[in-house]
Amino acid sequence: MGIFAMAWILLACSPKNTSTEEWIQLFNGKNLDGWTVKITGHDVGDNYANTFRVEDGILKASYDDYDQFDNRFGHLFYEKPFSSFKLRVEYRIVGEQMPGGPSWGNRNNGVMFHSQSPESMEIDQNFPTSIEAQLLSNGDDTNNTNGNVCTPGTIVEIDGEDIQGHCFSSGSKQYYDGDWITFELVVYEDSIAHHIIEGDTVLTYNNIRLDNGSPLSEGYIAIQAESHPTEFRLIEIMELGE
Repeated sequence: MGIFAMAWILLACSPKNTSTEEWIQLFNGKNLDGWTVKITGHDVGDNYANTFRVEDGILKASYDDYDQFDNRFGHLFYEKPFSSFKLRVEYRIVGEQMPGGPSWGNRNNGVMFHSQSPESMEIDQNFPTSIEAQLLSNGDDTNNTNGNVCTPGTIVEIDGEDIQGHCFSSGSKQYYDGDWITFELVVYEDSIAHHIIEGDTVLTYNNIRLDNGSPLSEGYIAIQAESHPTEFRLIEIMELGE
């Protein structure tokens, strides 16, 4: 066999080139185009007190215009659902928690995925049915792990055990207020999800379901406003094939 024929066979049998994978910017750095707000007690699209805003190229969950928190849990939903994907966000926790916020909301935000749509939420519903990947930080008085998972209306499996109705902590190191943190979420439909912080996989779970046991293989992505100011400078996604 000639050298050129051999080279052709090797090329044909080699793994596909992955350089064509494309990151899609969900946050355009300018405004909230493509996103929908839902805040507890308010209609879909009512961005109460300018909770979610864009300033100087940064997407902020802010409480500057609030008098009190009053259980106004906010979620900002991207306009289309996703199934298998890699999501990357760069975020930081800043400032002080809004007075009246829950104790667990201190230095706490999150990314919801496989979520119900904002239009399907009840007006007083605090959290969408979804999986939450927590985005946290620490000060001198806290000892939070990061990239934990919470399951509002859902179930996941970790080491053969079902996790539902509460949060499960990751094994991450600590990250601190004001530092920009890169969080990545890799999800394959209802089969498996990985939480990755600064390149370190801190949590993996599988068998993603609704509380009724039905597989949960797709849904919307949302970021939270849970009473502590949070900033995002990057939100991008890469859809994954089979």
